[in-house]
Amino acid sequence: MDGSAPEQVNPAGPPPGKYLGDLAVVDIAPEGDLVLRVTFNTSKETLTAAKKSKEPPTALKPTVKQGYRVQISVLKANSGYFNRLLGDTRFVEAKAIENALQKLSLSNVKPSEADLSELPIVEINEDDEASRTANLSLAFGDLMRILHRVPITTKPLAVRYLAIIAVLADRFDCTPLVSKWLAAIKFKFPPITTQNQNRTGPALSKSSEELLRQKILVSWLLNRPLVFQPSTRELVMYGSRRWCTLFDEEDEKPEHVYTAAWWDLPSGLEQELQLRRDCILNTVSSVPSHFLSLYISPSQSRPQCKLGYTSSPSCDSFQLGVAIKFLTNRNLLSFVDFAPKSYDKFHASGPPNDYIMSDVLYIIKTLKQCPAYQIDNNHRHCDLRGRMCRILEFVEARLGGGGVGISRVEWAKDRVEASWERRHGAEDGEERVLKYTSSMSSDQRLRYGGAFAAENLAREVFTADEWDWTAGENEGETEGISFGKWKLGEKSFPK
Repeated sequence: MDGSAPEQVNPAGPPPGKYLGDLAVVDIAPEGDLVLRVTFNTSKETLTAAKKSKEPPTALKPTVKQGYRVQISVLKANSGYFNRLLGDTRFVEAKAIENALQKLSLSNVKPSEADLSELPIVEINEDDEASRTANLSLAFGDLMRILHRVPITTKPLAVRYLAIIAVLADRFDCTPLVSKWLAAIKFKFPPITTQNQNRTGPALSKSSEELLRQKILVSWLLNRPLVFQPSTRELVMYGSRRWCTLFDEEDEKPEHVYTAAWWDLPSGLEQELQLRRDCILNTVSSVPSHFLSLYISPSQSRPQCKLGYTSSPSCDSFQLGVAIKFLTNRNLLSFVDFAPKSYDKFHASGPPNDYIMSDVLYIIKTLKQCPAYQIDNNHRHCDLRGRMCRILEFVEARLGGGGVGISRVEWAKDRVEASWERRHGAEDGEERVLKYTSSMSSDQRLRYGGAFAAENLAREVFTADEWDWTAGENEGETEGISFGKWKLGEKSFPK
């Protein structure tokens, strides 16, 4: 099945079934021994958004009641929620079921042959707080069909609909069986498309980000690790509106409030993904900032120009001007003077362009376009571009592989160990400084060491507190960083 197909919600409603008074009952199990009477409450915001959609459902009501004939044994076997609700006689529902079935037994009536009015009825209330959909009754019916191992009625499937089913499966504690069902139907998740912005490169539209978040939620709740890790990496690389300080005007309207479950990913995933994005942006921005500080700081007694000419100080000033002009023209650097008005204006409007919603690789590509101007022909190797590019290529290489995305297995096993938060900041209170040398980029152990080496190096690079990108120039290429038994920058393998 292709997840890119538009979501169909059976606009004609559920198939004709039986009635219990005014309550329409869907026969999930025709010989079932229980009727679930579910009340679906839909918020005003969800109804407003549904009315504006291209294919709104036929029935838009704040309250919908729907009945489902089901099998008690099936629900108890496949759902922890129903096992407790229907099997523990300390609950009123379980006690009522026991009494109703005893009454049928005394009347010599089999539950499979009983009339709907004779079967026990269990009341369930469900709202749209997590799903934000006006068609929750359809998704609930399909969830019951999955538990009873009968084909669902909603086709073709879309990722949003799967996300709603996953939320319901988590709510009723039946994700293992729904996960097996998802694997059995061989659902294909669609790729995410981006839109190209004028000066900040490719970015996710709101609909694309919502689709990506739904993929992450489904793959997390329904245990799809091969979908989960690359999807989390994609969200880290592109960023999210939830993490942005500037919002579109439409996002502030009530019907656009980010309240669905996928807009606030569970189990600490939302905070972890934002942390990883922030760590990566801090690392990338530290490259030009490091060189600007070298040119500007009065503590630097020797010039950056190593030629030793009388024009070396002028060369440094020239390169500083080139760098500032380039970064400001690309909106990668902003200035605030000492005037209170300037400070207030900056904090009120934010930077000229918000790169929080830009592709990290595009930012690196933009930094690589720094011009290679020289003050004259005697300073051909003094340009900032040559010094930054090899560092940016090293950082870019760390963004590949599986080091950026979250491993579902590791996150479910030990969230504290898998998180970047544990390494973000030294435990002893001292700042962790990454000292970069050119030999780190050419270390062959990163090529043959497998995913473990690449992931650990990426974590070490992006979770540092400070970065010394010219340590190799000052220390003769002898320093490196270490993790495990390896020390990157050494000339030989450990014996």
